[in-house]
Amino acid sequence: MFRSVHNSTRVRDARAAYERVRGAHLDAVQAAFEDHILRLDWSREQIERYREQRLRALLGYARERSPFHARRLRGLDPSSATVADLARLPVMTKQDAQDEWDAIVTVPDLDLRDAERVLAEQLWFSYTPGGRQIFSSGGSSGVRGVYAWDWELFVSFACLAWRFQAREERRGPPLPRATRLAVLTAGEPPHASTPLFDMATAAGMDTVVIPARAPFDEVLAAVAAARPTHLVGYATVVGRLARAALAGDLELRLARVSTNSEPLLDEDRQAVRDAWHVPIHNLWGSTEIGVQAVGCGHAGGLHVCEDEVILERVDEAGVPVGDDEPAARTLATGLANRTFPFIRYDLGDQVTMLPEKCSCGSGFARVADIAGRRDDDFRYGECTVPASAFRHVLGTDPRVSEYQVRQTSAGAEILAVGQPDTATLTSSMVAALRRHGLPDPEVRVRVVGRLERNESTGKLRRFVALDSHPGNAG
Repeated sequence: MFRSVHNSTRVRDARAAYERVRGAHLDAVQAAFEDHILRLDWSREQIERYREQRLRALLGYARERSPFHARRLRGLDPSSATVADLARLPVMTKQDAQDEWDAIVTVPDLDLRDAERVLAEQLWFSYTPGGRQIFSSGGSSGVRGVYAWDWELFVSFACLAWRFQAREERRGPPLPRATRLAVLTAGEPPHASTPLFDMATAAGMDTVVIPARAPFDEVLAAVAAARPTHLVGYATVVGRLARAALAGDLELRLARVSTNSEPLLDEDRQAVRDAWHVPIHNLWGSTEIGVQAVGCGHAGGLHVCEDEVILERVDEAGVPVGDDEPAARTLATGLANRTFPFIRYDLGDQVTMLPEKCSCGSGFARVADIAGRRDDDFRYGECTVPASAFRHVLGTDPRVSEYQVRQTSAGAEILAVGQPDTATLTSSMVAALRRHGLPDPEVRVRVVGRLERNESTGKLRRFVALDSHPGNAG
């Protein structure tokens, strides 16, 4: 009993200490909001000039302070570099980021051992003496990574995440006098989602964090009890809440919805529209790069945060392709991260450019909503079945509220939450796999009460390839 009370007291003290520093950090975010909101009205010339200056500053700093990047930048003059010059550099991978951690980091008082010690010893989210936050994430690939966010980097990420919503709420009708944001994220360390999204965007707004990894009935009850005016969280959880609202199991009056951390599938977007008739701000980001693109709430697609990130759509060899050409992968350079620079980093996501100017008036380039990673596709020998083949069948079945697809040697096992007709669903999936070249697919549909989410992040891994099943990792 004494030990339990003692531990709870230590956790409470750790949370209080964190919140005191975080309060100052949130004040810094609010101070920077004005600048970031004004950027949304920049011309293309302003965006490109600012981006190039930021790139030169990043390359010059990384070359001088990071042995890893000094090797990669040999032969490139940062003072005159352009976005096009990035193509001369090798691709940086997630494996590089973890294997070369100590050679990448640019500050002398931090290495991977120190970062791991922070993660192991902290009782709650924390700041290092240098004002940094340390996070770890498995990401959609399931491979663990350790990351350091410095003070200014968090300010940048927070402004990028929320500036479109803040701008639209300033332009729109007055909000209710009392506003509350329900935050459906990991909820606790070591994942970065909670510090980033637990953020008031309007004067007087309060927030409540609801761990997304909890059983759905508990999430549903907590959201109903909170009675939020705004909702932000993992796309799959928000989509399922919307379907609960349509079924009469949840009554909310929302002003705005924001989704993140997972692909926002068409069926989830439509459920949100049907349930609440509110603007949706979808966000595409990563722990490494931060916020890559955000929806404005007007037209479809996402605006690339070109003032703080450079995206390159490339072929398999890492050579940039045109906006109207298919790309094998997307590389990102984060312009705000000086402590741990990511330069031409392989995100793994598939990106399609949208050429039309957005009705919101912003000059920032747009990409289509991210449907998933190339890693989500299943390979059976010479045959590749895209994740969209499963999404088309499972995501359009109104009796399936949530699903997970696990690849098998000859097909797939599908875990479905809801009340599907398993025979019909199996037949439809077999036909879809045959259309994609799998000659004799074996499909098993199993109805389950809930899907297991990542224990630390609460994210749902929608597509699980055969070589990443438990026990198959090498």
